[in-house]
Amino acid sequence: MSPVTRSVALVGAPTDIGAGHRGSSMGPEALRVANLGARLARRGMHVVDRGNLTGPLNPWAPPTDGYRHLDEVVAWNTAVYEAVYAELKEGNLPVMLGGDHCLAIGSITAVARHCREKGTKLRVIWLDAHADFNTSQITPSGNIHGMPVACLCGYGPDALTGLGDVTPATSPDVFRQIGIRSVDEGEKRLVHEVGVDIYDMRYIDEIGMKAAMEEALADIDANTHVHVSFDVDFLDPSIAPGVGTTVRGGPNYREAQLCMEMIADTGRVGSLDIVELNPAFDKRNQTARLAVDLVESLFGKSTLMR
Repeated sequence: MSPVTRSVALVGAPTDIGAGHRGSSMGPEALRVANLGARLARRGMHVVDRGNLTGPLNPWAPPTDGYRHLDEVVAWNTAVYEAVYAELKEGNLPVMLGGDHCLAIGSITAVARHCREKGTKLRVIWLDAHADFNTSQITPSGNIHGMPVACLCGYGPDALTGLGDVTPATSPDVFRQIGIRSVDEGEKRLVHEVGVDIYDMRYIDEIGMKAAMEEALADIDANTHVHVSFDVDFLDPSIAPGVGTTVRGGPNYREAQLCMEMIADTGRVGSLDIVELNPAFDKRNQTARLAVDLVESLFGKSTLMR
């Protein structure tokens, strides 16, 4: 189905329940202020804004048995899972407005279920500074926004690994991680053991964004559902200061644009997360505006003259 005929549903999840800093709960509103809906409508899409999901408040408590706010994280992810799955059932393209990256457990669990029911192959393009493959044994913080990929692959508490109809929701081979540059030592060993496909910044520096993306997208075919999980800290903080966990040395504006345009060129984008936007650290909403600009490129806006 061409992007022109797509019906896009914006689903807000305003919580920083899995994060180490307050503020990403304001992300959905910042994206709306930056006119995400109107900009996508300008691309010929039918856009409906479902408003915000509701869930428990952030108790800002220390870890219990290795996890911070586990019950609340489960509640929020359950709400995201149900909302995203409902949009996919309706034939809509869900755009989950986070919130912190723990919410990808819910959204990708829903997308994985949808793909199994449709008989389509799932490919998750994970745009992030972090691999997010921590476990409670690896990280002392207990912040679950560092654990979503691990949980999706079955490494985590039962309440999160068993969120959907199948456990685990996905396998490591569905992920293509782009822009990684901050990985804990124990996490590094684990991603090597399980075989996550990672295109870190060193690799991108060596071969260029174009060649890296060609590799990452090589096996996408007409029977592939592409889910993009866009953590705004993927971008270099010099252009995107409005995130909770900045890591220097990320993609610049042109590299990020090329990345998004090449994903768009596959024609297979079927769902999207936009997460970890933290207006408390931003300057005049510039990071939200940049994120919206890049999402437009993901949905077909191009600088190509040819």
